[in-house]
Amino acid sequence: MSFRSIIQDMRDEIGNISRKGIEVKIGYGLRSRSHRAVVANAPPPPPVDALGQSCWASMPPELLRDVLVRIEESEGAWPPRRDVAACAGVCRSWRDIMKEIVKTPEVSGKLTFPISLKQPGPRDFPLQCFIKRNRATQTYYLYLGLTQALTDDGKFLLAARKCRRPTCTDYLISLDVDDMSKGSSTYIGKLRSNFFGTKFTVYDAQPPYDGAIIAKCRSTRVVGSKQVSPRIPAGNYPVAHISYELNVLGSRGPRRMHCVVDSIPASAIEPGGSAPTQTEFPLNSLDSFPSIPFFRSKSARIENLPSPFSGQKEAKLVLKNKAPRWHEQLQCWCLNFRGRVTVASVKNFQLVASEENGPASQEEEKVILQFGKVGKDLFTMDYRYPISAFQAFALCLSSFDTKIACE
Repeated sequence: MSFRSIIQDMRDEIGNISRKGIEVKIGYGLRSRSHRAVVANAPPPPPVDALGQSCWASMPPELLRDVLVRIEESEGAWPPRRDVAACAGVCRSWRDIMKEIVKTPEVSGKLTFPISLKQPGPRDFPLQCFIKRNRATQTYYLYLGLTQALTDDGKFLLAARKCRRPTCTDYLISLDVDDMSKGSSTYIGKLRSNFFGTKFTVYDAQPPYDGAIIAKCRSTRVVGSKQVSPRIPAGNYPVAHISYELNVLGSRGPRRMHCVVDSIPASAIEPGGSAPTQTEFPLNSLDSFPSIPFFRSKSARIENLPSPFSGQKEAKLVLKNKAPRWHEQLQCWCLNFRGRVTVASVKNFQLVASEENGPASQEEEKVILQFGKVGKDLFTMDYRYPISAFQAFALCLSSFDTKIACE
């Protein structure tokens, strides 16, 4: 029996269980009046637990683990990797084993579950993504590149919507392309700018590490009041601050970008260093891609690495844009994007570790985030450890915003 037929059997079984529950309820509603008394005294049907009653949950643990390990190793890239996410939604035993087997992007270099978007990228190579912009709706979509040509649709990762306000601009970031409201369970954070578009703050909806301090503002209270489950309301946890140097003389040239990542210590880029890694979404958030609605977290815990800022105030990671060089023949500023950027734009940038993190080293020459234009509304985004896809996406969104005092 092929793996696809096994998955189809499991889906049919879960669907049959759900239909049986519906038929029981409908049957009670269609009874005649003479049977109403008997129905009223009859005990209610037991609750249907599709994940727990699946026959696939009774497989021997050793055999089950061996099967899931082979599936995870064979499906190394999207779209076939959706089978790995589907296995995690069969039942609780499958889900627990699959969560142990699937490694973080830092180790495996793969994005599997939505929580991977909050985890640091690979250490050895960048993950190549691209951003599509919709000017009419002021929305931005992040995709994981499946080929080098950028001609495919890619794997959808995140979406953002621009919201203008009298004194600032917000970019709401969500896991769902159709629902980007703050009250949604798929809302994971936002980017907020000042009036001039020179300073930005990246907010995470959930604490990025143990002991993170929430920023008190009006939007936090509003979001909490609109939550269906107020036990774990979405908050505003500052994770990064971005600033663009003011252009007071009016001369045109490359932007100067400075970024302080509050949630990552400066020691993360050193040999043996580590960055905080979220391993699970809270109770009211999705734990998998929206295409599998029945796979949700049953725990309200956020299992992180120990807080990197506990005990003493450790220096925060500081990033700066790599200075371009002036090309005499082309008469323009140039950076080596290694073929990933083809259109000149003031929005293009490369972020490297700043000298503020300590003495100069080879790590400073390593590009942590690269963003550039390849079409009218198409941009590439390549990121790596120690930042996550969510943080990289928010940093790139700051480049889209209009900067009155910089240009």
